[in-house]
Amino acid sequence: MKKLITAAFLAAMATGANAEDVKLQLKWVTQAQFAGYYVAQAKGFYEEEGLNVTILPGGPDIAPTQVIAGGGADVVVEWMPAALAAREKGLPLVNIAQPFASSGLMLTCLAETGIKEPKDFADKTLGVWFFGNEYPFLSWMSQLGLATDGSAGGVTVLKQGFNVDPLLQKQAACVSTMTYNEYWQVIDAGITPEQLVTFKYQDMGVATLEDGLYVLEERLADPAFQETMVKFVRASMKGWKYAEANPDEAAMIVLENDQTGAQTEAHQKRMMGEIAKLTAGSSGALDLAAAEKTVATLLAGGSDPVITKAPEGAWTSMITDKALAN
Repeated sequence: MKKLITAAFLAAMATGANAEDVKLQLKWVTQAQFAGYYVAQAKGFYEEEGLNVTILPGGPDIAPTQVIAGGGADVVVEWMPAALAAREKGLPLVNIAQPFASSGLMLTCLAETGIKEPKDFADKTLGVWFFGNEYPFLSWMSQLGLATDGSAGGVTVLKQGFNVDPLLQKQAACVSTMTYNEYWQVIDAGITPEQLVTFKYQDMGVATLEDGLYVLEERLADPAFQETMVKFVRASMKGWKYAEANPDEAAMIVLENDQTGAQTEAHQKRMMGEIAKLTAGSSGALDLAAAEKTVATLLAGGSDPVITKAPEGAWTSMITDKALAN
């Protein structure tokens, strides 16, 4: 704790009274999923840009879209499906950078249920996260022609908490997991990989973009805010690339910032190794083809689509064009 306080004090001295304050709202609790931001803070990358960044952990009762709508953050980490759904409902979020190039979302199933391929989901109970995380799942089921209302021939959706209990307790045949987190909770509970069947959304062709950086459209009209975000994105991507190259050190930096004491060194190091696979190849600039594929996946939602029309103005390269130019 003393080390953190000293670092914060020195950073404040270095940036001086003219430091620009930035509040970043994370999508989930302090963990290696957000290592790039914690590394950028710990290594002084934000301070070098004249920024005083406050990183706000998320949690099961915190929706980044609601936080930014209420003025509680300048920029949020969010999945594109949730951001686009919010935009269509009147909250004009704009993607300004995309540190994650690949999706880590999976359905993890018990092999004993007989599930071998997606068509076998029929008449099974599947655990699904909500709070905006359900959108990729609903689009996938629609494309498979599987109703999600529990009717015969469709699937029964179990509203899954942010744990894997429904699988361990055999309340569901499959549960939602991330490659870097919940899948390993299943393994740590004593179930072997051979007893599981996994379906990565990336491999199924229904992946949507995760963990992008979003701001409110109206704020981008302010040149001063634009410049602040250029600095923020530049420093954040420097943090992400450092974390990729130094995963164990990055995991330890995350642990130093975990004020709950819930995280462990082994879990965070393993998570950081998996996260590095998802950020690999990303400069921070949004891949337009991936964004358009996300939109197409969401529009393929059948009678209950996540979004009803292709969005306009939902992303911009104005920030990354400048941030990555030097």
